[in-house]
Amino acid sequence: MRSQKLDQETLKQITRRHFFRVCGYGIGALALNALLNEKLFAAIDPLAPKQPHFKPRAKHIIFLFMAGAPSQIDLFDYKPTLQRYDGQPCPESLLQGERFAFIKGRPILLGSPYKFSKHGKSGQEISELLPHIASVADELCIIRSMQTDQFNHAPAQIYMNTGHQLPGRPSMGSWLTYGLGTENRDLPGFIVLISGANRPDGGHACWSSGFLPTVYQGVELRSKGDPVLYVSNPDGIDAEVRRETIDAINDLNRMKQEVVGDPEIETRISAYELAYRMQSSVPELMDLSKEPEHIHQLYGTTPGKPSFANNCLLARRLVERGVRFVQLYHRGWDHHGASEGDSISKALPRLCSEVDRACAALIIDLKQRGLLDETLVIWGGEFGRTPMKEGRGGSTYLGRDHHPRAFTVWMAGGGIKPGISYGATDELGYHVVENPVHVHDLHATILHLMGIDHTRLTYWYQGRNFRLTDVAGRIIEDIIL
Repeated sequence: MRSQKLDQETLKQITRRHFFRVCGYGIGALALNALLNEKLFAAIDPLAPKQPHFKPRAKHIIFLFMAGAPSQIDLFDYKPTLQRYDGQPCPESLLQGERFAFIKGRPILLGSPYKFSKHGKSGQEISELLPHIASVADELCIIRSMQTDQFNHAPAQIYMNTGHQLPGRPSMGSWLTYGLGTENRDLPGFIVLISGANRPDGGHACWSSGFLPTVYQGVELRSKGDPVLYVSNPDGIDAEVRRETIDAINDLNRMKQEVVGDPEIETRISAYELAYRMQSSVPELMDLSKEPEHIHQLYGTTPGKPSFANNCLLARRLVERGVRFVQLYHRGWDHHGASEGDSISKALPRLCSEVDRACAALIIDLKQRGLLDETLVIWGGEFGRTPMKEGRGGSTYLGRDHHPRAFTVWMAGGGIKPGISYGATDELGYHVVENPVHVHDLHATILHLMGIDHTRLTYWYQGRNFRLTDVAGRIIEDIIL
């Protein structure tokens, strides 16, 4: 009883101000400790999550890159006037001062052999070659006024990914993981998945970290054999031995780091640790057989069979696990018409059938899981196609030359206005006549949606600050929710 009475007397002496002052010390200490731990974690792990410049609309990006440049004239940019003048000589005014990759002389105009129709409440005009994508038209923002500075595949692909035509600059995925880190410490922050005829012409430069530390470069997950090279333990080495080996190597690297202070040494340490954790996380990730049958029906996937569809499903699984940037490359869209095999009458329908169902499924699946609002999906290639027939070497097959002056990209989710079209080309589809969007503008907008000011995300290199958008780029406010 006496003890209880003393406790009551003590409580009476504790004023409200005294309570908050004493407790405040503890709360402040906890907050300081959390802040210090966050900074310490970021110093130890360069992929640790970082705060954006402002509240983001999206947390993840899935970039469906159609390497080879799909024909916007035959897929998304319907031109009735071009249809009427099909087979007529191209107006001289379009040819004056123009450079083409392969067109010689005065080509003829080539209307699309495919039908277009309006879809959804938004009335988006989409080709008959993409019926599944057309079914999600009300989720899409179709930008029909894209422009680039490059008209050959490798430099244009590098430009679309890095903002510069020459290898050596960081890719967009690298910039984003550098600026934001990643939410999953057991997987890379930037992952690349490849399908189609071959690798993109731009090669590794498309997902390179450039002059950023290499921890930010894209990591390719392969569809055959080991998903990541050299992650599995060699014969005769078990997990315990591998752990001891990595610890010993990291100790040596840290000793070297104390002497030279090279950030690449921290990258090497992080890479060893990530590779060790990936031995457990990657096999589970890649096992698509655990997905229910209705999901396989939706995407058209077959577990164990490499395909664009499988990669789309993997992309969804990756963003579910907190991966920041996932990029899919599907090559084969370079349809010049030099032969039947690369014509828009035979090859284009085949390529569309390889990606159409899975692209739509990805949007549907993300939406039904509540992930579309925080995941920005982007679809497009490195440039567009001419409204003229290429006719290389007198070929009679239908094909189009490279065209940097006008092409189409669509986006969905992640803070983008759904069911809208933005920009327009002239009646033949040659020049942009409304709301031009340069590659730098697209990059600035993507970073903005991720909570990044593109003018502030910089890296000091060779005496100046570099950024993804170089010295250009404007945010396309009209397409943002």
